[in-house]
Parts: sequence; C-alpha cells; structure tokens
Amino acid sequence: MTERAATRPAPTPPRHDTEPAVTGSARPRSLLFPRADDPLRDGLRDEPEFFHDLNLGPVVEAITAGRGEYDLEPFFRARLGDLDAIAYRQEAMRDMEDRTLRLSVASFAERMRTMRERLAVAGKSRYELEKRRWHLAAAEAYTEAVERLVHDLTEIDLSSRALRGFRDDLSACARSVSFRTLADEARSVVAALEAIRYCMLIHGDRVTVLPYDGENDYSAAVEETFRKFRQGAVKDYRRQFKDASGMNHVDAEVAYRVALLNPDTFGALARFCGRHADFVDPAIASFDREVQFYAATLEFADRLRETGLPFCIPEISDRRKDVFARGTFDVALATKRVREGATVVTNDFFLQGDERILVVTGPNQGGKTTLARTFGQTHYLASLGCPVPGTQARLFLYDRLFTHFEREEDITNLRGKLEDDLVRIRGILGHATPESVVIINEIFSSTTLEDALFLGREVLARLVGLDLLCVFVTFLDELSALGEKTVSMVAAVDARDPARRTFKVERQPADGLAYALAIAEKHRVTYRDLTERIRT
Repeated sequence: MTERAATRPAPTPPRHDTEPAVTGSARPRSLLFPRADDPLRDGLRDEPEFFHDLNLGPVVEAITAGRGEYDLEPFFRARLGDLDAIAYRQEAMRDMEDRTLRLSVASFAERMRTMRERLAVAGKSRYELEKRRWHLAAAEAYTEAVERLVHDLTEIDLSSRALRGFRDDLSACARSVSFRTLADEARSVVAALEAIRYCMLIHGDRVTVLPYDGENDYSAAVEETFRKFRQGAVKDYRRQFKDASGMNHVDAEVAYRVALLNPDTFGALARFCGRHADFVDPAIASFDREVQFYAATLEFADRLRETGLPFCIPEISDRRKDVFARGTFDVALATKRVREGATVVTNDFFLQGDERILVVTGPNQGGKTTLARTFGQTHYLASLGCPVPGTQARLFLYDRLFTHFEREEDITNLRGKLEDDLVRIRGILGHATPESVVIINEIFSSTTLEDALFLGREVLARLVGLDLLCVFVTFLDELSALGEKTVSMVAAVDARDPARRTFKVERQPADGLAYALAIAEKHRVTYRDLTERIRT
C-alpha cells in the first residue's frame, strides 16, 4: 500500500505529434561512396560466387568480428566500379591511419553505443516516467558525442574528401538551431532533475513522499558516525548499478509522486521527449556506421602487422595490366596461422609487358593454390578501397572476377566431374572480357593426361585470346610455356631435401622431372640404385 502525498493532476504524457528535432537531409553525405546516388549504398547484397574459392568469407568475418551492430558485411560484398570511388576510400584509409583520429572515432562510437542502449531501455520500459528519463539520457549521450567529435575533428589535419566533407557537415549540424536547442534543453532538463530533493517517510507498508524541507541527510550522518572506526584502505563492497532499466512498481509510484511535487520540471521532461522524439541526424547515424568500415579494416591489418605481415595501399589502374605485389600473402591463411602461432611465408608476383597469365606448377601442398587465392584476394580487396597484403602493389581494376576451383561431384546435376569442369569453364569463357580476372585451380584432373593436356591448351588459348589477367594452377608442366603472354611460376622445394616444401613460389621454368629425380635419389629408388640393389 502507498499513500498519495499530493492531489495535483498527474503530469501530462508527452505528445509525439510535434515537429521532431534535426532530421538532416534525405540523402546524407556518405563516407564510403563519393556520389549520393551510388546504387551500392542501398540494400543487402549476396555473397559473390568466388568468395568460397578465394576463402574471402573468413576474411570478412575476421575483419567485422565484434561489430555486428553495424552490419558491415554488405560493404565487403560490393566492389567499386571506378577509380575515383576507390581513391575516395583510399584517401579516408590514409587519414584513418592517424591514431588520434582512430581514438576520437572510438570515443564517438562508444557514446553512440551508449545512446542506442539507453533508447533500447526506454523502449522496453513499462513506466512512462522511466521511459522519458532514459530518452533524455540517450539525447544527452548523443549531444555529447557530436560536440566532442566536432572538437576532435577540428584539431586533426584531414586530407580525404570523405572526412573533410563530413567534418563540414558535422560542424554545420552542431551550429544549427535545431541541434543547439536539443543540446541546451537536454542540459537544462537534466540539471533541473538532478536538483530535485525529496523525502520519503516509510512506515510499515506505507511510503509517503514529501517535499524536501531542510531535513538531515541520514546517509551522511551515518557515514560521519562510523568514520572514526575507519582503519586505512579497505575493500569497496558497494555495488555498481548497471546502466539499464530496473524500476519496479514501488519505484514507479515514488517517481510518480515526485513528479506531482515538481510539475514544472517533469512537464519540461515531457515536452522535451515530445519535441525530440527522433533526435538523431541521419548524416551522423550514417557516419557512425560507415566509419566502422575503415576502423575495422585497419584494426584487422594492424593485428597482422604486429606479427610482421605488411599491408599497403595499392596503386590501381583500369588500363595497365602490368600488375605486381611484393611480400604478399593469403589473408585467410595468415589469419588462421597467426592464431595458431605459426609462421606465414610471403611471396611476390608480377606481370610485365605483354604477360597476362601466371601458370603455376610444382609439387602438391607447395603453395600453388595459396598463390592463386592471394592474387584474387589482393585484387578484390583493392576493388573495395582497402589496404592489401604486401609491402607494395599495383593492381588492375577488373570488371568481373571468375574462379574455377575443384569441387566434389554434385549428384543433383547428373554430371560427371569432367563434364562439370567443362560446363563451368565454358560459362567463364562466355562471360569474361579483356578487363576480367580469371583464377583457375587444377581442372581436368579427372581425365587422362593426354586429354587434360589437350583441354588445358584449349582453355589457355582462349584466355590468351581474351588478353585478360589470369592465374592458372596446373599439374601439367607442358602448359607453362605457351607463348609470350604466359609466365611460369613454380612452387619451390628445399634443394637439400626435395620432399620439404618451402611454400615460396618463384618465376622459373617448370621442371617437375627434376623434383621426381631428386626425391628418387633421396630414397635411393632411381634406376641405377634399383639395378645395383638387384644385382647385390
């Protein structure tokens, strides 16, 4: 049971039909896309077909880990189609390398997260006064986030179009009448609420709420009484209350009576919530999400850099096909091996002049597929405007990326393995253009050597005719030298122990017989060794 200590009318619930605060432009400036009408800004995108072959799924998962609230995956599934859009992101990436800026963005993100948490609590609350107070607290966190970020960005030298443009928009927002009204009213209402003092008389199961009239603060009196028993530092047993809703029905009744005793203050709270029901500027909300694309990518790169693995901002061309990357590696494999505490071997690749196709041969488990994936990963990450693995890189802006990796037979399509290889490669050759990138990994392994060699030469001839960029991994050395457009790369082995893989893939003529002879010599199974052992 509770006792009403006042008979004034209950505070009027907030109206939500008044004009909201800042709503910003219908299409805010994007931190990721230089054009406001870029279609890649809208909608969810499916994972590209080549993601599985290039092992890009785990890469995106590792980059976006811990940032599920921002839904960043769609940004990593949509390549950019022109050099200016890529340059727009690369400029921002360079700005975001600044540690001071990253710390400011992290502080902003934390305040915005606090705002969202408070709004979520307000949405779940059953009590109107509690709902309003959490809404006010969310607005307070939001205005602090904006004002702090304005101050920080003013102090930082920015070069990118994306961040300089956002700083201008943010400064204009912070100076606007609507935002200043929001911030000033929030501070005023918070100060008025914090200034409220009241008393509670508790007698049995009855609680009476009264205005404060100079009564003693018994908590202070108790603390003073026991101060003389204090003996040095002691463990703090006080419990910290979480920033979440915890009001029960008794709290709600007390709050209701406090509101009756302070109608002006609680009326101001109700009016604030009504006027600022939707206070978040869309441009600021967009920045809060999109800036995490840069932060997540660079934090991921930093984690690998700390282990000695380099990343760089690549040069991109939509004309020159003389591509290269130095000290590069398979990002997915590197992430896994670093997590296991293992070392990662880096490699180089380059094409110059009329060279277009890297034909990779060598022993199994020697790094051939890894190099093929690396070639694809670097080109894809570059098309997103991201740093790529390596100390230096120049890459090509392709129109489409195709992959053909070995798959298990699919009984649902009623095709054998060879037929499936042929159907898939025909689809690639039918859609590829001179601006495409094609990565083929050991096809036609299910047929005879003679047929595989014939089919491999036919496919390579078509690829050469298209003048596109390609990595062609094969077990057939004969395919490694089919003209000036093909370059042989070989997965190397230890010269002293041919059975030991080095995982280095080097430009050199293919010579699988040399590996076979070296291994035979190691195990003494050459023709000479065998005939000698038979005689003895």
